[in-house]
Amino acid sequence: MIRTCVECGQKNRVPAAKLARQGQCGACRAPLPPLSEPLSVVGTAEFDEIVNATKAPVLVDFWAEWCAPCRMAAPHVEQVAREMSGRAIVLKVDTEANPELASRFQIRGIPNFAVLKEGAVVLQQAGLVDARQLRSWLEQAEA
Repeated sequence: MIRTCVECGQKNRVPAAKLARQGQCGACRAPLPPLSEPLSVVGTAEFDEIVNATKAPVLVDFWAEWCAPCRMAAPHVEQVAREMSGRAIVLKVDTEANPELASRFQIRGIPNFAVLKEGAVVLQQAGLVDARQLRSWLEQAEA
């Protein structure tokens, strides 16, 4: 994964296993904070690398641009990504762009949320939920 340093603008390659940890810019040595926003997944290889490499729980938001409830869930997903930064990773999977992932997780309705720990599904639920519920799921997976 490529993360840009806010201090110097340098692009830094960060291993998937370390997205939930604080790192350091390779150029200016400024801290690279843990991922604190949802990361849009661009394919199955990237998805698999992240969920299998990280020890932190991963919340996956399966969504589509045309889905009004998905758009309503987006602020809650972003809030949880900020609040759980350093403890969890939040991924967004566009089911239109990634039908193979939607099929793998048997997505029949969206929004659909899955919590994974070390690559295994801990919980999966369709339907709109708030930030409190999403955070609760991640905290349960973390314990």
